[in-house]
Amino acid sequence: MIEIVNKFEKLIYAVLMVLLMVVLVITLVDLGLVLFDDLIMKTPMKLDTISFTSVMGVFLLVLIGVELLDTIKAYFIENTIHVEIVVLLAIIAVARKVILLEPPKVITFEYGFELMGIGVIVIGLAASYYLIKKSGITIGPGVKKPE
Repeated sequence: MIEIVNKFEKLIYAVLMVLLMVVLVITLVDLGLVLFDDLIMKTPMKLDTISFTSVMGVFLLVLIGVELLDTIKAYFIENTIHVEIVVLLAIIAVARKVILLEPPKVITFEYGFELMGIGVIVIGLAASYYLIKKSGITIGPGVKKPE
């Protein structure tokens, strides 16, 4: 029974990898279209602040997708989830949120609490990444197991 579940789990991860690759190709095409539209059509060879923010948002979205694909691939090959990759993925996602964050016309308490929450998340993720790297227990390509 366990063997059937393991095979089913591998099938699910394989389907997830294929679907994520399709999403990445579509998002990459979208990034190309956004770049073409912003660099050629709107303001030739010049990105304004709003265009740059939208390009960076799509770029980071592609980067998040690639890192997620790497996480699924690592699990598919080694049957282990690399916590370091997951934390890096979360850091990239929060960085994307910070880059795309637009201040409201009127500053409210809710906006201040949102910024404080993002700050707490950044500090927590940075601390966890630091502790993971300092512990030396991460296993991955080119990294040896601690003895």
